[in-house]
Amino acid sequence: MARFRKVSMDFWVDPIHSEEMTPDDRHFYLYLLTNQRTKQIGIYKTTIKQIAFDMGYTTEFIQTLMERFIQLHRLVRYNPETRELAIKNWAEYNFDRAGKPMMDCIFSELKEVQDISLIQYVAESIHKPEFRKLYDSFCNKEESPSSKEVSHHEENNTYLAPVWEEKDETFTTRHTIRGQEEEEEKEKEEEKEKEKQKQQEAFQPLLEGNLNNEHHLQDNQKTIDVKDIIAFWDNNGFGFSNVNAKEQLLSWLDDSRFLQPKAVILKALTIACTNNKRRLSYVMGNLKNWENESLLTVEEIDSYQENQKPAANNWKTTKSVPSGRDIPSGFDQDITAGEDW
Repeated sequence: MARFRKVSMDFWVDPIHSEEMTPDDRHFYLYLLTNQRTKQIGIYKTTIKQIAFDMGYTTEFIQTLMERFIQLHRLVRYNPETRELAIKNWAEYNFDRAGKPMMDCIFSELKEVQDISLIQYVAESIHKPEFRKLYDSFCNKEESPSSKEVSHHEENNTYLAPVWEEKDETFTTRHTIRGQEEEEEKEKEEEKEKEKQKQQEAFQPLLEGNLNNEHHLQDNQKTIDVKDIIAFWDNNGFGFSNVNAKEQLLSWLDDSRFLQPKAVILKALTIACTNNKRRLSYVMGNLKNWENESLLTVEEIDSYQENQKPAANNWKTTKSVPSGRDIPSGFDQDITAGEDW
């Protein structure tokens, strides 16, 4: 179809976009609406790595943005197995008039969608009956074995919308369930707790280790340290599903020269939150710099950072001192003294 996409000027004054989204959120959403892989139906194939390459961000940061749009803003859905992404409000920007060329294009593209639930997801926000009828004709088809396998995969994947949105067997009644906000929030929390449990099981070797009588106390302390670091990471937007990043960060508990490794790691995470740079590369950069400077405790790091501040103040003070010597107080200047007339 057309090689351009329309975005209304109201995009910038929509309260959701202007008040609830960060600048990175808005940039990410505009990319999803207008990139070269978009299709007329609002569902297209892409990958996290491709988005990161196009936008110039790290894959970890794109994972964080994707989770925000799925779980917080609830504007997209992504199936990592079929690599298909669906945009909820696509019709709002792209469906004006239903001419035959457009309807033919939509029909041909809908036939290529592997995850049928994504068609229903986009259809729920379509208000024009001619478009909605075409989408519903695909939603009402019986679920194929391959789509059942995809649904089974979705239960363990955090890139997708919460499981409670996916597990209804009847597509045509799912939008009424989503209207019950209190029930949704409750089920969402339950699924989040289940996912946390699975994450903890994945880290069980790190948490338990090979305990013996001699080192029992030390290993118990390490277990507490690992849990505290993972909890801080998960609860502060660093990427709940990014297991690889967590493993790299936890390696600093054993493979560093810090005298207080847990406290120093939490210090680095706190600084990343303060500066709104919730990326593993930023946290690791600070840890490496501190280790290279032999700053091995939180106290030494705080002292070092404090000592960097007075330098600027001293420069300002020195700059304001006038040149020459001051005239002593109580001295009467005689401009004719020493002159022979």
